[in-house]
Amino acid sequence: MFRQRDQLEAGQGGSSALSAALAFGQILPAAPASATWASRYADWKIWIEAHCHRIDLTPDLAEDIGSARWLRGLGTMVGLAVAALSFWPDFSAVEAATTVPADSATRDEFRSQMIMPLALGANSGRRMGASAAVQALTAVPERPTIQMVSTLGQGDSFGRMLQRAGVGASDAARVSELVSAQVPLDEIGTGTRFDITLGRRDASGGPRPLERLNFRARFDLDLAVARTGGGLAMARHPLAVDATPLRIRGLVGPSLYRSARAAGAPVKAIQQYLQTIDSRFSLDGEVAPSDQFDFIVAYKRAASGESETGDLLYAGLERGGRPLAQLVRWGSDGQFYDAGGNSDAGVASSVRTFAPVNGHMTSGFGMRRHPILGYVRMHAGIDFGAAWGSPIFAVSDGIVSFAGRHGGHGNYVRLEHGGGLGSGYGHMSQIAVAPGTRVRAGQVIGYVGSSGLSTGPHLHFEVYRGGATINPLSVSFTVKAQIDTKQRDALKARLLQLKKIVPGAALKSLAAKQAIAKQP
Repeated sequence: MFRQRDQLEAGQGGSSALSAALAFGQILPAAPASATWASRYADWKIWIEAHCHRIDLTPDLAEDIGSARWLRGLGTMVGLAVAALSFWPDFSAVEAATTVPADSATRDEFRSQMIMPLALGANSGRRMGASAAVQALTAVPERPTIQMVSTLGQGDSFGRMLQRAGVGASDAARVSELVSAQVPLDEIGTGTRFDITLGRRDASGGPRPLERLNFRARFDLDLAVARTGGGLAMARHPLAVDATPLRIRGLVGPSLYRSARAAGAPVKAIQQYLQTIDSRFSLDGEVAPSDQFDFIVAYKRAASGESETGDLLYAGLERGGRPLAQLVRWGSDGQFYDAGGNSDAGVASSVRTFAPVNGHMTSGFGMRRHPILGYVRMHAGIDFGAAWGSPIFAVSDGIVSFAGRHGGHGNYVRLEHGGGLGSGYGHMSQIAVAPGTRVRAGQVIGYVGSSGLSTGPHLHFEVYRGGATINPLSVSFTVKAQIDTKQRDALKARLLQLKKIVPGAALKSLAAKQAIAKQP
C-alpha cells in the first residue's frame, strides 16, 4: 500500500521535497476501513519525519532572490502578515450604558454609597429630614477662643509670624514692643515655638484679639504676654540655670570617637576635640589605645529639664597619668593654647590646621584618566567632594595672586604664602576675594561649584613650591600663635579652674542646688 512512499525514500518518487509534498494526497491513499486511527497516525508521522523536514518555509530572503525557495519564503511572510492584519482591532465607537436621569431621592441614595471629597459635599449615609422644629440660623456661631502653636521660621520676622497666625496688626505691634524691651527680636532663635491664644472677634470679619502668648525667649527666660484690663501686659518668668561645664574622661580604646560617644559625649564636642588634638598629634599613630582622653564642654541645664551643650573649652590627652596635651580655648577668636607649660620660653602657643573645605577626598595626586578628556594625564592636586555652595577656606595666611577664570580650572584663586609656597583652589561657583587681597587662615575665599572641566561640584586643591605643583598631602599648613607672659598667667589660672571640675558633676549640680535651696 505504501510502495510509492518507499520509492520516494529511495529517491525515485520525485526530484524535490516540494513535489513530494504536493503529491502527498496520492502518496498516502485512503486507508482501508479495517485500519485503525492509530495505524493511520503512525504512517503519517513516519512520512512527515522522512520528508517534511526538508521543506524550508522560512528561508533567508536576502539569498537566492527570485528562486523557488525565495518565493516560498516570500509567500510565508505574506501569509503571516495577512493573518496578523486580520486580527487588527476595530476602532469604532463603543456604546456605553445609557444614563437614566435620576430624581433627587435616587441621587441621594447614590450619594449615600459614594466616597467624595469635601469640596463636593462628602456626605455619606442617610440623614434625617428637617422637621418644623428646625429653624435656620442667621449666622454661624464662632468658637470663643482658638489655641495654636506657631514656629519662627528661618528668615522670618517676629511681627510677620504673629500676623500670619491671625494676630491683628495693632496687637502684633504692641507685642513686638513689649518683647523687644526684654530681649532683642533678632536674638530670638529660629525654631522657637509660640503658644498663642486668640479670643472672640468684636465684629464679624475683623481679626481676633490676642488673649495670651507664651514662649521661651532665652534658655533662662520665659516670657508671657496676657490681656488684662483691656490691654496687653508682659510677665517675666526667669528659670534657674546651672552653667557648670560638663567634663568627660575615658580610655581611647580601639576608636577614640566610639569611646567618647559611649561615655556620653555630644557629637559636636567630639568633632571639636578630634580637630584640636589632631593639630598636635597624629590620631593614627601617636595616640595609643591605652591613653586617656579628657575634655570639657560648655553646658547649661535649666530647672525645666532642658539642657544645652556649647563649645569645647578644654582638650586634654594623658598617658600613664602624665598629660601629653592640655589645650584651653582662649581669646575672642576661640583658639586653643597649650597651657601645660610644654611650649618654648614659657610662652603659651596655639597651633591650628585648616582644611580647604569641609568634605571628603575623592581623587588623589598623580597620574589618572581624566573623567572628561578620556586620556591619562597628570592630576596636579587633590579633589574634595562637597555640596554646591560650601565655603572654601584659605589653608594659611597669604596674598591673593590670582582670582578669576583660569582655563579648565574654571573660577580659580591662587594664594602665595611666602617661602615659595602657594596654594590653588579651582572649580569655584563664586569667588569671594580679589587679586592683591591679604587673607587670613580659615578665611572664606570662595564657594564650591563645578565651573571649568568638571563633572560635578567639588574643590580642586593644589599646592606649589617654587612654582611647581607638589603633592598637597606632603605639606602641613599650620598657623602658630603666641600670647605674652601676662596673659599666660591668666591662662594657667583658667586651666586650674577647669581641672577642678569633677566628671559628670554638671548632671547633678542643679538637683543638688535645688535640694539645698529647699532646706530650712
